[in-house]
Amino acid sequence: MTDENGPVESAPTVHDVETARGRAGFVSGFLLGVLMGAGIALLFAPERGEKTRNRLRRRMRSLSQDALEGIDTASRSTREELQRRKRRLKQELEQIRERAKARAQEARKALE
Repeated sequence: MTDENGPVESAPTVHDVETARGRAGFVSGFLLGVLMGAGIALLFAPERGEKTRNRLRRRMRSLSQDALEGIDTASRSTREELQRRKRRLKQELEQIRERAKARAQEARKALE
């Protein structure tokens, strides 16, 4: 609308008022939901942050200690197995030497 002084602002329509209320209602509902969700999360949180961090530290220490013990056990059993194989190889080598000596003596006797 216009009059002799220029455009005249019209009164807000019912639709404009309902849209503004709808937006305000949505925003306030959203904020209320966020606050309620945060409150419920705090109520149902299992522990305080510091307590959880301490529990995680203890668990990590326990896991690292278990890993070190596992490595020690594996290295000990590996050393034992290597020593066992070394003894067996020495015995087999000695048996091969004895057989070689016996065959060499047999060959000498055959050549005489």
